[in-house]
Amino acid sequence: MDSEAMILVSNYVMEKLEELGPALEFKTYIVWKAKALQNWKYLISTTLEDGMYYELTYNGDRQEWYLDAYQKIENRVIPEANG
Repeated sequence: MDSEAMILVSNYVMEKLEELGPALEFKTYIVWKAKALQNWKYLISTTLEDGMYYELTYNGDRQEWYLDAYQKIENRVIPEANG
């Protein structure tokens, strides 16, 4: 299941990069994954410095994948109020 998820994201990213011009080399990696019953959820990113990450969900009942693409806007540290 992991390799299929990585291939789906790689193919999606390559498709988007081809629209922009010459293809860039990159690798994909799993940030997080979980399995609940027959379903899988993945957060996958790439080595590209574009701030993108991909949420991939496998619906075991329908045997189909859903892909959502997101871009990180900001990463902020917020200390505890009592810390």
